[in-house]
Amino acid sequence: MKIYFHYSSNGFSNGYLVGNEKTGEAVMIDPGTMNEKLLAHIEKNRYNLTALLITHNHESHHQGLETMLRVFSPKVYAADAELKGVKTMLLQGDGTFVAAGFPIRYYATPGHSPDSLMYQIEDVIFCGDALSAGRIGTTNNMYGRRNLVIHLRNKMLSQNDDIILMPGHGPPSTIGAERLFNYELMQNETESPENMRSDFLVTGINPYI
Repeated sequence: MKIYFHYSSNGFSNGYLVGNEKTGEAVMIDPGTMNEKLLAHIEKNRYNLTALLITHNHESHHQGLETMLRVFSPKVYAADAELKGVKTMLLQGDGTFVAAGFPIRYYATPGHSPDSLMYQIEDVIFCGDALSAGRIGTTNNMYGRRNLVIHLRNKMLSQNDDIILMPGHGPPSTIGAERLFNYELMQNETESPENMRSDFLVTGINPYI
């Protein structure tokens, strides 16, 4: 497996092209933009782009969807039945499917948005906006935040520390690093949302930015 980072200045978002060297196929997570550099890279490696994996329905993470579909013929996977007028392979809850020769696990992580998904290919989790290095994704209220924390703990922290995390914004991380440095994620899980909010205000951290 080879992972190629693709940065989109629209929303300062990260996209990832994941190539399967054995099958010559590839998937792309969050096509924020489609430009000549990305197209040339796919063509240079002779990848057959078979799937687009959308982490959530925010424009900066799928703005390049229509252009990608004009050039290639991938299936589109998302937690929304339709994106930009395109019907998707609808994913609900947690599960597994196969694309580009990879078994791909997906996890519902609502909180930043109701339709947020994380995708795992081998020992890499593509987080979308559910998590960035050192912090969880933004939410509209403390209850959405609490819900997101519970999902991340149950579905991400239950895995090995050396699992690599590729977020929708900012640098990569690992599960081990998040255990050590992500204060929001590692607070006492028995605390109520109200108490969690008070702790952040006392420490000067604003969880709603």
